[in-house]
Amino acid sequence: MLEDSKGTGGQEGLLPGGSRVIWLLVALAVGLFAYFSLTSDTVGTKQLTWSELKSKIAAGEVKKVIIASDIVRATPKDEAAEPWTAQRVTDDETFVALLDEQGIEYEARHESGCTGPLLVWVLPLLILAGFWLWFFKRMSGGGGPGAQVMTFGKSKHRLYAETGTGVNFTDVAGCDEAKEELEEVVSFLKQPERFHRLGGRIPKGVLLVGPPGTGKTLLAKAVAGEAGVPFFNISGSDFVEMFVGVGASRVRDLFKQAQAKAPCIVFIDELDAIGKSRSAGGAMGGNDEREQTLNALLVEMDGFDTNGGVILLAATNRPEILDPALLRPGRFDRQVLVDGPDIAGRRAILEIHGRKVKLSDDVDLDKLAAQTPGFVGADLANVMNEGALLAGRHNKDAVENIDLTEAIERVVAGLEKKNRRLNPLEKRIVAYHESGHAIAAKALGASERTLKISIIPRGIGALGYNLQVPLEDRYLMTRTELLARIGALLGGRAAEEVVFGEITTGAANDLSRVSDLARRMVTEYGMSDVLPNLSLGGGRSPTFLGVQTPRNDFSERTAELVDVQVQKIVEETYDTVVQVMQREREVLEEMSLFLLEHEVLESEHLESFLSRVHGPASATAVPADVPTSQETEEQTAPEAVQQAGENEL
Repeated sequence: MLEDSKGTGGQEGLLPGGSRVIWLLVALAVGLFAYFSLTSDTVGTKQLTWSELKSKIAAGEVKKVIIASDIVRATPKDEAAEPWTAQRVTDDETFVALLDEQGIEYEARHESGCTGPLLVWVLPLLILAGFWLWFFKRMSGGGGPGAQVMTFGKSKHRLYAETGTGVNFTDVAGCDEAKEELEEVVSFLKQPERFHRLGGRIPKGVLLVGPPGTGKTLLAKAVAGEAGVPFFNISGSDFVEMFVGVGASRVRDLFKQAQAKAPCIVFIDELDAIGKSRSAGGAMGGNDEREQTLNALLVEMDGFDTNGGVILLAATNRPEILDPALLRPGRFDRQVLVDGPDIAGRRAILEIHGRKVKLSDDVDLDKLAAQTPGFVGADLANVMNEGALLAGRHNKDAVENIDLTEAIERVVAGLEKKNRRLNPLEKRIVAYHESGHAIAAKALGASERTLKISIIPRGIGALGYNLQVPLEDRYLMTRTELLARIGALLGGRAAEEVVFGEITTGAANDLSRVSDLARRMVTEYGMSDVLPNLSLGGGRSPTFLGVQTPRNDFSERTAELVDVQVQKIVEETYDTVVQVMQREREVLEEMSLFLLEHEVLESEHLESFLSRVHGPASATAVPADVPTSQETEEQTAPEAVQQAGENEL
């Protein structure tokens, strides 16, 4: 059961009374309006002008006249006719004389003098008072869209009852080590005496650290579901408002309610929204509201006692910017890394998400796990969902393996651009470019295996792509493997130069990745000939997941040597790849022709082509009869142009 908590204050007792007052005022206003309407002299009469009324009196049609302060009411002699009323002209001295002349009975009615003012002034005031009572009731937490306007200092958490999260550890996979760390928290909430009798103290706070989508929030909900305790869920951004002091008030309110619900779990998602280091703003910068909120959080974490059963969990993907006071022992004294899953973890995650999807018998989860390196739990859930949508689009009875493979390609490369038509020459260039990547990776012994080549445009700017996956999960890379990766990235441009004698803009992304990798080899990994065993990236700003920006805290001469070494690595590798393309020209041509005809190359067809490519041992050996790069340009460029012209015709 999920309930919205607006904070303490005993509103349940106020709402019925407030409602009764409002309804009483409404009933009084309606009653007064009805009374004055029914007792009015003009009700059930025909309105005449003053001259028309005098004419009827002169004609002898009037039986009786009642003269009020503002209204004159005349009763006709014809009993079937309705009475007449007219607005009185007070300075008409002939009216009474006319009545006497016609012998008409008349009388004067004196009003109390309060009816008009009461109707004009008191009734609107009652209505206005009723409206303001209703408005302030709504603003103070009575529900509705504006219910939060007057509750700035109340916590915006969501409170799940004991079984409200609906998640347990069986719904979490791919992070076994993190689950083991959190099982201790569950044990404490279930059996606290096991720790108390030994004098043990459970950590006050547990910080879940990891990239986005790895399941940090899911783990926190699983802890609450396993322990069977209330679960307070709030985002760090919910504490911060434009009014100074609101965040600190919400922190105090949250911990006050948590202690009242103990044992329970308080989970703060995106902790970096309020826990950013107080020195990050500089001497003249900073954010007073955020700092006050952080100070309140630090005080509350020091003040509450974990023996009362309140466990604070938090999640962030930017631990490097958190204030050191948050991470000291006694506050968040345990940090749990929730990293991306390995192949076994990805297989388990796919199995969990596959329970909700009707899978065909041909679906191989082990193969899918191998094809999704670097995917986190959110990515894998998206893949399974996209596969189900694709199967439903084709009206299938179950999700097949081809649907999930297509879903992986959607996540990696984007949607197919079926309406993007390439001219014949561009299509040939893309075919040779993508074939060159696969051949270079095979010839240089890259650690990735090519599963599919496509020249169908995808995403925003991809005219073609290679689907490559690692042969196994790797955490260390050798210099040879890094050079092979650089060579695989340069394979597309090398193929263009060898075949067409020209290079295109299609290798822009490849060159960016090549430059970054080569520079890191020199500055971070110490893999250069001139600057070996030196890390020149030590001056980088430490980050956990973001891009590191070097500060270049070394001399200009060293910077020049770095540039020279980076250029040397790229040039030597590129020369090697060009030689590979020249040596494997026959395979390159056949693969490209197959791609031009079928647009996709995979499975046994791809293996048959790549099996003919010579391995790393002979990668640099160029046969004597193979022309050089310049000779290849002179011989093949006219041929390429001629073939492109024939295709256009």
